[in-house]
Amino acid sequence: MDYNPFLPEVRENPYPYYAYLQEHAPVYQVPDVGLWAITRYEDVLFILKNPQIFSASIMVAAMTGGLNPFTPEAPPMLSIDPPDHTRLRKLANRAFTPRRVASLERHIREVTQHLIEPIAAQGECDLTRDLAIPLPVIVIAELLGVPPERYTDFRRWANDQARATLPDNSAEDQAEIRQGFAEFRAYFQEMIAAYRRQPQDNFICDLVRAEEENQTLSAEEVLSMAQFVLLGGAETTTNLIGNAMIALCDHPEQLALIQANPALAPQLVEETLRYQSPIQWLIRQATQDVELSGTTVPAGAVILTMYGAANRDPRKFSEPDKFNILRHAEGQLAFGFGIHFCLGAQLARLEAKVALEMLLGRFSRFTRTEAQVTWTESAMVRGPKTLPLIVA
Repeated sequence: MDYNPFLPEVRENPYPYYAYLQEHAPVYQVPDVGLWAITRYEDVLFILKNPQIFSASIMVAAMTGGLNPFTPEAPPMLSIDPPDHTRLRKLANRAFTPRRVASLERHIREVTQHLIEPIAAQGECDLTRDLAIPLPVIVIAELLGVPPERYTDFRRWANDQARATLPDNSAEDQAEIRQGFAEFRAYFQEMIAAYRRQPQDNFICDLVRAEEENQTLSAEEVLSMAQFVLLGGAETTTNLIGNAMIALCDHPEQLALIQANPALAPQLVEETLRYQSPIQWLIRQATQDVELSGTTVPAGAVILTMYGAANRDPRKFSEPDKFNILRHAEGQLAFGFGIHFCLGAQLARLEAKVALEMLLGRFSRFTRTEAQVTWTESAMVRGPKTLPLIVA
């Protein structure tokens, strides 16, 4: 079975490919692409635990080619190795302390309630468009200090960054994506300048203060951090919510289980992260020859760390293709591990938990109106592009 993450049939359903590779070729060099796909849980975990052997510095350029939204002077934090990564991570953690994330719950519930009311009035929705997209966009936008009138632009910019990972964008698509990058940079450069003149209480101002007072950040790094928070904060939560609702619709016994016991919402989130990981893979580069599952990966090899595959490895999780919210999914790698563990993981978990609790508390029935899921247009990101539902 040939595997290529960019093929439409693979993007449609990658899991049979993962299972075959785990059994027959856990360290697999993708034909005509040159990437090495690593699918077993222990190998992926080993890669994440050893950033000195597996560098992240190639990741964004390898994924986006000529559509890289970041400048060479300020690559995103997830593609930086120590010691620069250590410096940036320490600063970025200011926005995502447990106390600050917990303090957002009341507002997340208010935003979710506001988004659910029109769905209840209509009795139907596109859950992606009407809830899963706007909720994290609003939360991240407010965290960054973006006013409500720019939320539509904000979501479009996030989508442009996700689209940039596709290898087959048309010339027209590439032009649109580049235009989106330019608009994002221009807007945030203007906003950063305004916050220098009149500081406020938001994440961007925290970074600007760090730049001005301690000279630990450059102006380009402040902008890069805003791009990074936008991309990670919006896409992951959107797809987590959508993937959870698809799984519940496809497994009515699990839907009945959580409706009878709403306290299972955190376990629903964790099992969704394992079963249908919002980020299927990220890229690393071997800095030396290294052996994985009996195969030597040469120095310089570009590696796909397959989160989506690792989370379905039967060596780690029993009956991995079964969606079971009673499962203890501890150890799932959807948010990574180690120094590059997802900065906004706790915020994404909180947003998804609140959204799912409130949906399941408001409606008792969910009916998908399209049998076939239309997945988002990304080789790396997995979630429904649309999710039409009838609710009651």
